[in-house]
Formats: sequence, C-alpha cells, structure tokens
Amino acid sequence: MTATPFGPLLERAHDHAFEYLRELPDRHVDASATRDELLAALGAPLAAGGEAGEAVIDLLATQAVRGTAACSSPRYFGFVIGGAYPVALAADWLVSTWDQNAGIYVISPLVAVVEEVAAGWLLDLFDLPRESGVGFVTGCQMANFTCLAAARHGMLRRAGWDVEADGLYGAPRVNIVASAEAHITIDVALRYLGFGTRAIQRVEADEQGRMRADRLAGLMASLEGPTIICAQAGNVNTGAVDPLREIGAIAQRHQAWLHVDGAFGLWARASHRHAALADGIELADSWATDAHKWLNVPYDSGVAIVRHAQDHRAAMTSTAAYLIQTQGTERDAVDWVPEFSRRARGVPVYATLRALGRDGVGDLVDRCCARANQVAEILSGESGVRILNDVVLNQVLVRFADDEDTTRRVIAGVQQDGTCWLGGTTWHGRAAMRISVSNWATSEEDVARSADAIMKVFRALQRG
Repeated sequence: MTATPFGPLLERAHDHAFEYLRELPDRHVDASATRDELLAALGAPLAAGGEAGEAVIDLLATQAVRGTAACSSPRYFGFVIGGAYPVALAADWLVSTWDQNAGIYVISPLVAVVEEVAAGWLLDLFDLPRESGVGFVTGCQMANFTCLAAARHGMLRRAGWDVEADGLYGAPRVNIVASAEAHITIDVALRYLGFGTRAIQRVEADEQGRMRADRLAGLMASLEGPTIICAQAGNVNTGAVDPLREIGAIAQRHQAWLHVDGAFGLWARASHRHAALADGIELADSWATDAHKWLNVPYDSGVAIVRHAQDHRAAMTSTAAYLIQTQGTERDAVDWVPEFSRRARGVPVYATLRALGRDGVGDLVDRCCARANQVAEILSGESGVRILNDVVLNQVLVRFADDEDTTRRVIAGVQQDGTCWLGGTTWHGRAAMRISVSNWATSEEDVARSADAIMKVFRALQRG
C-alpha cells in the first residue's frame, strides 16, 4: 500500500481534538491567554524553509487550550451559540476531507443531493411551504441578506423594474419597515442591498421586545408602493416572538413582503411544546435562521428560505460560459446563495437531522428552554436578583441589586471565575446579564453549578 502524507498529521490532529473534547466539560470556560501572550507564542517571521507539519499542528493545539473560549462547553451561555452535536462534528470532518466546492452539481453530485434532501427536511420540520427555495449560507447575517435580496427583486419585479439589470438608481422607492427591536443583521443586510438604514421605518415594540401589530397597522395605512416588512422570531435579549399571525395578516392586506428573522426562534416550530410561539410564521414570504445555533452544527451554517423560489433564484443565480450548470432537476447551490465557491456546509445539517429525527430536534429545543427556566428560577430566589424578561424560550435577562455598576461587576466576575461564561447587554436603558442556553449538552447539573457561581460572585460583592 502506498504511504500517504496525510496519515501522521491526521492522527496527530485527531489526538489533539479528542483531548480538547475530553477536557471541554470541566475546563475554565473563558480564554485564559492575552493577545500579547498568544502573539508571543504564535507570531514569528515567516521562515523561508517552512516548518514540520507535526510541529505546526502541535503549536496550534497547545495554544488553543488557553486561547479559545470553550464555546462548545455545556456552561457557555453567551451570544446564542450552540455546541457541536457529535454526529455534526464527525460529518464536518468528512466535509473537510472531501474538500468539495459545493457551488454546482457537476463538481459534487453527492453534496448537491444531500443539500436538496436536507432542504426538504427543514421545510417539513418548520412546516413551511414545500415549494420554497432554500440556500445554505454562512449564518443568519447572509440568510437575512439573501432573503431580503429576494424580497427586493420580487417587490420591484411586481412594480415593473428589473433590479438585477438596472440597479436601484431610478427604481420605484421600496418602503422598508422593521421593529424597533430588529437585530442588527437586518440593518446590515439592508446596507449591503443599497437601501440604507435611514430608510427603515421603525415600529414600536412592547415591553418584551415584540413588534406592536397595532402600530404596524397604523404605519402601513400611511404607506404607498412596494413594501418589505421585517419581523422577528426570537428577540436576541428576551427570546420573545413578534405576533406573527397579526403581522402576516397586515402584510397580506397591503400586499407587502413579510420577512422573518428567525435566527434561533424559527426552531420553536420543531417543538410541540413551543411551536405556538411562532404561530402565523408560515404566512411570511421569507425566513432566515441559523443551524449553528439550535441545531448545534459547527460554524458556519445559516439557512435562507424563500416562499417564492423564482424570486429567490433570480436574486442569487449567476452564469458564465465556462460553467457546466444543470438544465435539469439537479440542484446547483450557486442559484440559491451569494457565494460562488463554498464548502459543503449542508452536510452536517443533513447528518444531524437524520440522526436526531423530528422528535430529537424538538427535544433539543425543549431541553434548552427548560434549562433557561431552571436558571431563572434559581437566580430569582436570591434576594436582590431580578429576572427582567418572561422566559419563553432560551433567553434570560438578569439584573443585580437594581444597579448598573453591580450588574456589570457580577458579569465581569463570573467571566473571570470561569465556571461558566455569559455576557452583558442593555435592556430598556438598564444593564443586564444575558444568559442564552443553546447547547445540546447542557444538563441540570451544569445549570446548578453555573447559577451557584453567579450567586457567589454577587454575594461577595454585596459583602463588599
């Protein structure tokens, strides 16, 4: 048998990876090294002759122990970041091994078919129109961009304008409507698409961050011309979901395009227990979500879904004389996403959906929500601790001693302690701790340990 240069390096990487995963459940959750320390270890003039591959792998692995936050830890509660489900990680290793450019069918029939099947499974899981277009993108930023590009195309096409050929200069004005609590990725997508953020007409939100349907109805009555409405399933602070059935009815009445940013909240549709929170979401014209959040696949993995597949494809597709693009039923991913060359990011989605099944995905969502309620219940029993939101999904907002400085000091103290990691935010002008439970591996014990660490930091501050 011919010797392969991959064997020793892959075995070495495998051993390092297993050691990293073995230590993950019990390690200090935050990174421990500073920028200067990492630069001292990793920085050097680029050598003319290079270095041994084994030495490079060893260097990266040893510095990762102190230079990475343990984002896959069951006690990492920052930024709505999921872990890596075992089958998803294993599938992602295969994706790197195959090294397929997943842009067109002719390069990788396997990946094209896997993503076609995974797309159908997602539409079924979310109970969205089965004829919808689906694109696997880097994350919800590009999912929002892709969906809103389709919305731009669709609304201007109805007005008799070809935006792909003629651009926005001289085009009919498109009204852009979004909640005052819209995620920043909506603003960024609108910037990328040439609308600009000053064009956004903001709709007031309620105390939980839900768009007020009555205010939306009033605004829509004053608008004329093509309109895109951006709603939300899962407020990034509270987890609250906009009243989507009411919003959907308003959008239909005014023939507006309704887009829903469901970065994590769309996954509530997979849960019998929580699906009612997203009631009416099926009335929308497009949906954006992340698989690297609640499906717990490795980064990067977002999903763009558009009811009107012809608008989706027209907004994204690209052609060239040298390409061999399908004219049949085969799927070319380049028709549905902004990227041309791309990795086969739909494969871990396929693997995880197949391994978990419909019930497994629903259970994953339910367990995370239960753990969020658990931490809220424990912390709310402590004198001087207040939960600021209704815990409807996996987000918890906490304030300490009803004081800005104390709250921020508790957050910093918990991060330094390392038992768990969580971040801060500002909610209705007040500092708050933000806890997001998004990891498949988070147990009741993990939550209890984390809550105990939080209370210890707070009590120490109270004692002065």
